[in-house]
Amino acid sequence: MRATAPVARRLPVIEVVVLVAFLLLPAVLELTLDNTYYLTGLATRMLLLAIFAISFDLCWGYSGIMAFGQGLFFGAAGYVVGLLGRDAELAQLVVTVPIAILVSLVFAGLIAWFLLLGRRTPTIIFVAMGTLTASYAAERLAGGWNYIGAANGLSSIEIMMLGGLEFFDGEYHFYYLALAFLVAVYALCRMIVKSQFGLVLAGIRENEERLAFFGYRVQVFKAVIFTFAGAVAGLSGALYSYHEGYAGIDMLGIQTSTMAVLYAFVGGTGTLIGPVIGVVGVEVATNWLADLEGIRNYWQSILGLLLLIVIAYRPTGLLGFIVSHRERVGSYGRPPKSGRKR
Repeated sequence: MRATAPVARRLPVIEVVVLVAFLLLPAVLELTLDNTYYLTGLATRMLLLAIFAISFDLCWGYSGIMAFGQGLFFGAAGYVVGLLGRDAELAQLVVTVPIAILVSLVFAGLIAWFLLLGRRTPTIIFVAMGTLTASYAAERLAGGWNYIGAANGLSSIEIMMLGGLEFFDGEYHFYYLALAFLVAVYALCRMIVKSQFGLVLAGIRENEERLAFFGYRVQVFKAVIFTFAGAVAGLSGALYSYHEGYAGIDMLGIQTSTMAVLYAFVGGTGTLIGPVIGVVGVEVATNWLADLEGIRNYWQSILGLLLLIVIAYRPTGLLGFIVSHRERVGSYGRPPKSGRKR
């Protein structure tokens, strides 16, 4: 058999470039602009949404689980920190955020048990519609529950604190805290997908039936990564609610869940860094188009059309222009597509 050519490793370079850009961004803004409050807040928001987008990439990009309900775990965590601040007067990061993550973890585990651990092997459509229904049901439930603010949600959430330090939207220490969480989550997810557990997930994504034939309990592996991804979404949602000072039904529903899918597909699934790039691309385009005077009334239609073109004509996302399919997906012992047979 002819030896396969070495694969150019571009993902590590992209990861380093993105990290350096995030580290230097506040300094660049400080040197070039007088009022950096808005842009720093926008950049912090992107970092938190990037964690959210990574949670979807773990499900679809690495495990083949079309999870259309990540907004449920994102929003639930936001409500948890809001209620802890309102009813218990708790706003310490080291207390409220772990509780919020735990709640999202439990919700994700329950949904995984219901959708993935039944007697019959669930199809992609079944899981997609099941998670979408769960997200929609949570949105409707929250919209009619007066205790959590009903349709108005929870506003004026307590300022997040770490010891005696307060974190306000638009300030640099909130930005770097969000960046630290993003780097930690990214490193943990990278370690998982490169481990033996991640290798099993890759096998499930590529050929689920073959893994089941070899004796692997495929649905258990799927349930574990789905539950972990729910916890990651919960971390993002808790910090996001602190940043925005609000938790509402829109965070739980279909719109937010769909945005996670959109971020990942625009940037490139199965890469972890792709969803981060997708968040930056979509959010920058959104804010730029919304500020253009001539198209202010219909910028959403233009943005939707642009995103549709990217997804339709570049299914591998923006990273597909730089990263090869083999580096993104991996070969895992596949024979080369061309060459003489033995």
